[in-house]
Amino acid sequence: MHSYKFNIRIRYGETDQMGVVYHGNYPQFIEIGRIEWLRSLGISYKEMEEEGVMLPVVSLAINYIKPVFYDDVISVNTTVKKKPTASIDFEYEITNASGEVVTTATTVLAFVNMKTKRPMRCPQYVLDKLRF
Repeated sequence: MHSYKFNIRIRYGETDQMGVVYHGNYPQFIEIGRIEWLRSLGISYKEMEEEGVMLPVVSLAINYIKPVFYDDVISVNTTVKKKPTASIDFEYEITNASGEVVTTATTVLAFVNMKTKRPMRCPQYVLDKLRF
């Protein structure tokens, strides 16, 4: 299992008229979580694409538990609990500054060969970094 946590301060433009974070922004927060999770392993998503590997999202589920407001600081914890195969499953827990869980989410991304547009196995260098 490998996890990575980072913080985001909510900007005014990420909220609706009620001052609450607009629900459509959460996929962006968790995308940042995935990218930073990879970076924490020493893997650049940009370099993966340059090597012909892409990771499209094939499943996304979000549970909104508590609202988040303008200028709040949230922590996004991204975790992979099982060894990737031709796909990789992420779990996310977003907490507020008090440590309360405000949102949970899961995504499944498929490893795809950019040339053939076909599924492929997880690259060995990713597996090596994870040490499952």
